Amino acid sequence: MHEMGIALQVLAAAMASLPGGPDAAVRVERVHLQAGRLAAIEPASLQRCFDMVAEKTPLSGARLHITETPVIGKCARCRHESVQSAAVFSCAACGSCEIEIISGKELTVDAIELAVSP
Repeated sequence: MHEMGIALQVLAAAMASLPGGPDAAVRVERVHLQAGRLAAIEPASLQRCFDMVAEKTPLSGARLHITETPVIGKCARCRHESVQSAAVFSCAACGSCEIEIISGKELTVDAIELAVSP
């Protein structure tokens, strides 16, 4: 299960981004992630792992909002870029299987929503 390692990395990135640093008196409500389809993230599993590692931190109870990005490949022959959805990647323009993946493997923290204090 690689979700535990990812949860630890998301926690570290989010903690480093908190206004006032990791010891700030803030509470995070939501962490927005962009996950490429090839990152093979299982959202429910990642949320469970994140809940465990975020316990007793400003991110305790925060929800992960994961947006999956498609796999985009560039053809080595004709340079056409297209979304790749089949098990075997091929160019939508010329049919070549010489595809360079240019998007779809990434995993980034896009935004962190802080709780509003009453």
